[in-house]
Amino acid sequence: MIRYKLVTSEKELKQILELQRENLPSNISEEEKLQEGFVTVNHTFALLNEMNDACPHTIATHNSDVIGYALSMHPKFGDSIEVLKPMFAEIQKYSDQLFQKPNNFLVMGQICISKDFRRKGIFRELYFQMKHNFIPPYEAIITEVDTANKRSLQAHYAVGFKQITMYSSGGQDWDLLILR
Repeated sequence: MIRYKLVTSEKELKQILELQRENLPSNISEEEKLQEGFVTVNHTFALLNEMNDACPHTIATHNSDVIGYALSMHPKFGDSIEVLKPMFAEIQKYSDQLFQKPNNFLVMGQICISKDFRRKGIFRELYFQMKHNFIPPYEAIITEVDTANKRSLQAHYAVGFKQITMYSSGGQDWDLLILR
């Protein structure tokens, strides 16, 4: 049985990092990147734990093993990951139009499902749980997706994300997305 919950242990954080490593572009084939998608950021345990302390990550478990996750990133971590700094700068450009209160959003910092559990609705349910747990107190969940990651883009639009803008950074094109 698949359970959805917020992270409560170091063991769960370590399992997130292992699932993340398995899905980095350097660890999968070009064909798999196109068909299954990939994750961009490789977090450290310390940062992942600090992010979880500020706002817990949402996970899917099966027999106590993490099989999927959606990372929560409070805006105060906007300068913590180099590749995400441009995203936070883009969010600030639109902040007055998007939010009633400054920085009243949560960033979904990364989402990933174990290969054996894909196409079972886990992606959708992780976002449902995240939205249920965090809107309110936050006004929205924001994320960005590499425009080359077609599978991920399609999945995000299917659960209700809308495009705020598309921008370029670090030689990549990104879709900045919002879920209310």
